[in-house]
Amino acid sequence: MSTTTSLLVRGYEVVIGFETHAQLSTVSKIFSRAPTAFGAEPNTQACAVDLALPGTLPVMNKGAVERAIQFGLAVGSHVAEQSVFARKNYFYPDLPKGYQISQFEIPVVQGGSVEFFLGDEKKSVRLVRAHLEEDAGKSLHEDFIGQSGIDLNRAGTPLLEIVTEPDMRSSAEAVAYAKELHKIVTWIGICDGNMQEGSFRCDANVSVRKPGAPLGTRREIKNLNSFKFMQQAIDFEIRWQIEQIEDGYAIQQATVLFDPDTGETRAMRTKEDAADYRYFPDPDLPPLVIGRDWVERVRSEMAELPRVMAQRFMDSYGLPEYDANTLTQSQAMAAYFEAVAKASGQPKLASNWVMGEISRRLNSGDVDMGSLPVSAVQLAALIARIADGTISNNAAKQVFEALWTEGGEVDAIIEAKGLKQMNDTGALDAIIDEVLTANAKSVEEYRAGKDKAFNALVGQVMKASKGKANPAQANERLKAKLG
Repeated sequence: MSTTTSLLVRGYEVVIGFETHAQLSTVSKIFSRAPTAFGAEPNTQACAVDLALPGTLPVMNKGAVERAIQFGLAVGSHVAEQSVFARKNYFYPDLPKGYQISQFEIPVVQGGSVEFFLGDEKKSVRLVRAHLEEDAGKSLHEDFIGQSGIDLNRAGTPLLEIVTEPDMRSSAEAVAYAKELHKIVTWIGICDGNMQEGSFRCDANVSVRKPGAPLGTRREIKNLNSFKFMQQAIDFEIRWQIEQIEDGYAIQQATVLFDPDTGETRAMRTKEDAADYRYFPDPDLPPLVIGRDWVERVRSEMAELPRVMAQRFMDSYGLPEYDANTLTQSQAMAAYFEAVAKASGQPKLASNWVMGEISRRLNSGDVDMGSLPVSAVQLAALIARIADGTISNNAAKQVFEALWTEGGEVDAIIEAKGLKQMNDTGALDAIIDEVLTANAKSVEEYRAGKDKAFNALVGQVMKASKGKANPAQANERLKAKLG
């Protein structure tokens, strides 16, 4: 849990906990062989088990269990040797059985934590549990005037529900947690993380209290499917709850939805508690038993985790912690950086370029890491030419632009555009002599102790050399001549 002092909002402390449904990346459903692909025609991916036809029985999907084990290992949880499935009873038209198969008393993943940075500050959110369950279907209202359509394609889709302790104290911290969790599940490949398609859905439990008081009554904001809306929804809910309390009203526990068009939350229903669901063990499913050998095999096959990789980047390449964490936002970015660092032998320069020019262009949304027009080999060659003094940083940006738009070979672009730095000391000295003669006033001011005059002289040397003088060399030679 964060040890920092909470930021108060109008004298109230904000308390936030999260429940996140991550759709697991199996090709079939959790208890049937029906496919899970997104976007199929309604009711074409629901088999007899998903439709709850009489006589059908659920059969556990081993791939879903394996993905739960991977998640548990990634966040330092205990993977239970034995866990139990329960029936969670509620009655919606899109829930054919009248109950959802979930885990209640003994979940498969227990404890653990998610660590992340909020600005420069390291935060940690404790996890209560992560349990396996099936998704419900979907009720469609838009296309059916006065009626609802039921699409059961999602019914039985495997979910891992990840539940936190109420450890977050601001909307910014909540969003940073959600982004880190999203990074983890996509990094280890258990979820595609597509929020628009509902693969990664977050519910935020929000309450407020005076510092030191017991926890306030929470309201749950359901199905937040973008980080932007998540922050807006939580901020609105915080303001609304404080205003209600200040006006003398008690907060009622409820489930609410966020409307992006109005920027407001609105109550959907009063919130159910566990007792309302009448959980009981599912008689059709035996306890889920996971041997230690299975857990260790999964551990041995897992990719290097982001936090482990970030530490390695700090140890092996001498990168600052901020750089290491930024570069491990995705496996693709980390692999690209490492290829550039190894090929150029300049890890800090590689980090600067990936976090700078590459990230800036990725953020424009026109490309992703898989379709970069500048390869790691090309960027490494460019960085090598900066490091050996062939080109200046400004010239390097021109080369990069050419690589991005036209492609080609770094040395050929430098030659064609005449960007090579002047490394001829004699030619540079001649330019400096001319500049000193033409700028006698600046020379006098510099000798009188005005440092700005020196910068002006450097600028004149760079201008006279048409930007080709090596700035460090120009500084050095100019100082020598000025005595």
